[in-house]
Amino acid sequence: MAGGGSAAAAAEGGGHGRDYGGGVTVPVVVTCLMAASCGLIFGYDIGISGGVTQMESFLTKFFPEVSSRTKDNAKHDAYCKYDDQLLTAFTSSLYIAAMLSSLVAGRVTRTVGRQAVMLTGGVLFLVGSAINAGAVNIAMLIIGRMLLGLGVGFTTQAAPLYLAETSPARWRGAFTTAYNIFLVLGSLAATVTNYFTNRIPGWGWRVSLGLAAVPAAIVVLGALLVPDTPSSLVMRGEAESARASLQRLRGPGADTEAEFKDIARAVEEARRNDEGAYARLRGRGYRHYLVMVVAIPSFFDLTGVIVMAVFSPVLFRTVGFSSQKAVLGSVIVSLVNLASASLNSVVIDRAGRRFLFLAGGAAMIICQLAMTWILADHLGKHAGAGAAMPRGYALAVLVLMCLYTFSFGMSWGPLKWVVPSEIYPVDIRSAGQALTVSIALALSFAQTQVFVTLLCAMKYGIFLFYAGWVLVMTAFVAAFLPETKGVPLEAMRSVWARHWYWRRFVGDAKQEAQVNCL
Repeated sequence: MAGGGSAAAAAEGGGHGRDYGGGVTVPVVVTCLMAASCGLIFGYDIGISGGVTQMESFLTKFFPEVSSRTKDNAKHDAYCKYDDQLLTAFTSSLYIAAMLSSLVAGRVTRTVGRQAVMLTGGVLFLVGSAINAGAVNIAMLIIGRMLLGLGVGFTTQAAPLYLAETSPARWRGAFTTAYNIFLVLGSLAATVTNYFTNRIPGWGWRVSLGLAAVPAAIVVLGALLVPDTPSSLVMRGEAESARASLQRLRGPGADTEAEFKDIARAVEEARRNDEGAYARLRGRGYRHYLVMVVAIPSFFDLTGVIVMAVFSPVLFRTVGFSSQKAVLGSVIVSLVNLASASLNSVVIDRAGRRFLFLAGGAAMIICQLAMTWILADHLGKHAGAGAAMPRGYALAVLVLMCLYTFSFGMSWGPLKWVVPSEIYPVDIRSAGQALTVSIALALSFAQTQVFVTLLCAMKYGIFLFYAGWVLVMTAFVAAFLPETKGVPLEAMRSVWARHWYWRRFVGDAKQEAQVNCL
């Protein structure tokens, strides 16, 4: 179990995490991979929507005014070709639906279990993809996108918890990052799909949107095949099923009975504390957790990577690439993202969280400043306001986008999932996870809705805007986020107690009594 059992074990073992023995078994690998595949649907959507919104066949059918602006460079500002609120609503509607579903997913998972919620999310995504593929008007597009969003919200809440509760404690970090790797794989699959369907005149966009059914079917099939987590089964009163599931996952040689008892204790502790979790977050002794609940997802979105990932084909069209080359540029960026995510899984427990945050932030700032200079000096300055930049500078934008994506993939990309799962204590872990996901999705909705308008209004200044935020968040990490590399979950409080600023809150008497109880 992910943390709750360790806390219980620590109560008996003098504060040191208990090693239950056993190794990585075939059942736990298969089960975790099937759960991590939920990242495919989120990644596929991120990759597919930006490519579709610049396809000429899609724009001609649903947004003819935008289509005419893309063809007449002489009359329209290069930055404003895609400035249409309905067009951006096609993308952003998914995130508002995902936010709403993530708010209720926490309570639903406690009632029906992680496995059932993942299954529900996969089915909703499957239905949404069918509606989008057959859309004949904008209303059908929005309805389909909102169903996709409901599916994303459910699976994003359930899958990381499933991975944390199923994987062996010794290898929890590697198993948890699998969700992010599958998300990147889904995005890569989407951009490759767009590259080929963009060549199909008239209805290529339908293939791109309809093929979202493939990752959805994988998630549904996986959810049907995997059992629920032992923790979830205990929480729903199915103790014998939980014990059998744990034995199958851990294999021979593991002390499953001791782990099962610790799971039962942790579930009981979580049940007693669950109702007051949100109120407890507002207490002085939890001030540092509340700050991180808000800061980490907010800063993650304010890196600008979400909108750059979604709208990268639009950005490449803006600087002068043809439609097909714009999608090819997105494929290249997705490949770089996959490489950085894979490399991060190897170095994250060696280099440490703070080093990756700080190094990645510095590299992102440099890339954004360089893109600002290129766009300010070369876009629209040659042969008319609507003209694209020279080929060499357009390629430089692609290279900088790749470097920016690599820096993000080594830092904020995976650490946004890893750090929150490490720092929250058991009595607020579910509440902290729900708030983290909801805040991130709400900001994603806001940014995807306004990004193209901001690009039109601020022009190259949009990259200065995001560079400023990356500077702020990098300074915040340097000052306020302690290093959590290699720290057992049950000993995490000591990290905050030693911090130059947060130690004034960790010493709160009420929390001290609660920690002693745990």
